[in-house]
Amino acid sequence: MAREALRWLNVRPDGTYVDATAGAGGHSALIAAALETGRLIALDRDATAVALAGERLKTFPQARVVRANYSDLNQVLRDAGMDGVDGVLIDAGLSSMQIDRPERGFSFQEDGPLDMRMDPDSGPSAAEWLASVTEDTLAAALRDLGDVGPARRIAKAVLERQRAGRMTRTGDLADAVRETLDFVRGEPGEVRTVFQAVRIAVNRELECLRAGLESAVAVLRPGGRLVVISFHSGEDRVVKDAFRAWSRPERELTRDGRVLSVRAPRLRLPVSGPIIPSEDEARTNPRAKSAKMRVAERREAAAVEG
Repeated sequence: MAREALRWLNVRPDGTYVDATAGAGGHSALIAAALETGRLIALDRDATAVALAGERLKTFPQARVVRANYSDLNQVLRDAGMDGVDGVLIDAGLSSMQIDRPERGFSFQEDGPLDMRMDPDSGPSAAEWLASVTEDTLAAALRDLGDVGPARRIAKAVLERQRAGRMTRTGDLADAVRETLDFVRGEPGEVRTVFQAVRIAVNRELECLRAGLESAVAVLRPGGRLVVISFHSGEDRVVKDAFRAWSRPERELTRDGRVLSVRAPRLRLPVSGPIIPSEDEARTNPRAKSAKMRVAERREAAAVEG
C-alpha cells in the first residue's frame, strides 16, 4: 500500500516528514524522492534495518536515518532541532526482512534461535521471556494477542517444555503447539497465532504503538497527516480507538462527573474507516492481505472552554 500511503500522507516538496518504521527504506525512498527543500527523518529500532535504509537513502541528502523506537519520536525530533512535522507514517508490525531471516527467530517455518526481538540489543528474547512468565500471564497473552482458543492448554505445554530445558529454538515452540493439538489434521493454525502473540508481547508492540501515536499527534503541525498501516486486529483496534477519541471533543470531568473543561478535537478524519489493499495488490503481495490503513489530520489548536 505504498502508493496509497504516500497519497494520503500528502507529501509536499518543502515539508518535513517522519517514516517512523523505515524497514529496508522502501516508503522512505518514495517520500524522499518527492522532497525538494523538505526533510525526512527515518526511524527504526532494528540495527539491520537502519543500515539497509541508510544505504537506500544515501543519494537523498534531505533524508536522515536514526535508530530509535517510534515511541521515542518526541526526543528524536528534539535532538534533530525540529519543533514539528507535516506528516508521520507508521507501518506497524513485522517486516518481511525480519521474517525471512531464520536467525532472528520470528518464523516457525525454519528453525532458529527463539529470539523474536525487533531490537536484538534490547530487552529479553522470546526464550528469556517465556522463562520468566507464569502460566496465567502466558495464557492471557496468547488469548489477547493471538486470539488463541486453547490458550491455557498451550501455555501449560510450552512452560512444561521450558522447565525441561527444551524451549530455546523456534522449533521447540512450534512443536509444543503441534504436540498439544496432535488431534488436528495438518499444521494447526495456532502455531502461527502463538508465534504472533509471543512476538507482540516480547516487543511490547501495542504499548509502543500507543506511545508512538501520542508522540506523532503531539509533533504534527496543523494540517499534518498521520498515516498508520497495521496488520493485526489488536494494532488496528489501538489506532481506531485513538483516532476516534482524538477526533471528538475531549472533556475533563470533576470527581462527581461535572464537566470542568472541553477541549476541541485534535484530529479530523479525512476518511472514516480503514483503507484496505486492492485485489491486485493482495494477489501480487499476499502479506498485504490483512493490511488496514487509517488516516488522520491535525486540526488547528483551539482554546479550552471552561
